[in-house]
Amino acid sequence: MNTADRFRTAVEQGDAAALDDLFTDDIRFYSPVKFTPFEGKPMVLGLFGVLLRTFENFRYIGDHTGTAATHADPTEAPSAVLLFRAEVNGRDIHGIDLLHFDESGRIKEFTVMVRPLSAVQTLSEAVLAGLVADGLVPARP
Repeated sequence: MNTADRFRTAVEQGDAAALDDLFTDDIRFYSPVKFTPFEGKPMVLGLFGVLLRTFENFRYIGDHTGTAATHADPTEAPSAVLLFRAEVNGRDIHGIDLLHFDESGRIKEFTVMVRPLSAVQTLSEAVLAGLVADGLVPARP
């Protein structure tokens, strides 16, 4: 089973612990609601703990594989796109997870894109609340 399939299985089963072996130590996670990435395995694993609690009826509905450049490296590397549907606080979300792999097959960069805008706003509020509750980011004044 390749990394994308292992990732998909872990997310669909809500198994955040299984993600640890799939990420590089310096993974970057680009969120649809934050300009700068979440960086490093501890932060990204914490974020996934929040995401797995926040999404309702999460399911992958398709995938594509190929190559793509990352944000930090213009050289194309293996990548996968996983299409998903979910709900957050009653809002339907349609999105993609874009995974970039290093030479050993681990995920080095992760980008999420979601639509529509109202769902992005709802997701942003729910994830921020979870990150604050878990002590991963400070509360906004």
